[in-house]
Amino acid sequence: KFSDHEERLSGSEREEDEDDVEAALKKEVGQIRASTEQKLRRFQSVESGANNVVFIRTRGIEPENLVHHILKDMHATKKKKTRVILRMLPISGTCKAFMEDMKKYTETFFEPWFKAPNKGTFQIVYKARNNSHMSREEVIKELAGIVGSLNPENKVDLNNPQYTVVVEIIKNVCCLSVVRDYVLFRKYNLQEVVKSNKEDTQQNPSSLTEEQNSNVVKPETKEEEKSSKEVNQENK
Repeated sequence: KFSDHEERLSGSEREEDEDDVEAALKKEVGQIRASTEQKLRRFQSVESGANNVVFIRTRGIEPENLVHHILKDMHATKKKKTRVILRMLPISGTCKAFMEDMKKYTETFFEPWFKAPNKGTFQIVYKARNNSHMSREEVIKELAGIVGSLNPENKVDLNNPQYTVVVEIIKNVCCLSVVRDYVLFRKYNLQEVVKSNKEDTQQNPSSLTEEQNSNVVKPETKEEEKSSKEVNQENK
């Protein structure tokens, strides 16, 4: 038999144990809830593994539509809304940065844009960071071949394509997207897209349009002018 004092002690100890268990359960539930909320965030920063590159994971949002909407607004209003972001590129799919993995993945990834009856003009832009084993020429050639195999009517256009296939290699990860208005929106450069045509002309005064070039006439030198007058007199 236990004395009343011993029973009281054992009871208090049991209460302390129950309090500890309850606190532990609350703490665990809080951690799970915080982890779940973090996973369900609409926008979440993710480590990219490369300098000056930031990944923002989105939930319930199409990256292409979001970025295109932002650039379209900036292009129309010409209002600069960021000081530190240079380019904003949507990433719709990722795979291992090895040629066989990329070929297998893009055969399905390109279908919404390029598989018959869908078709369009396209170009492929490529950039690699912290990666030296991939060949730019090989990647562009292989991916262009896959786009052509999905529909022979898909044609390359390097001046003003309907679609631009963006290939960003970061370490051993290949990031892919297919974007619109890549040329119009200055390669998705947020600093350039807000500039007016007048500013571009001032910065590049030597660049003339084809129409302007056709109207430029080279003036004659004095000797050419003199010989031209002599020829005219002889003709008279």
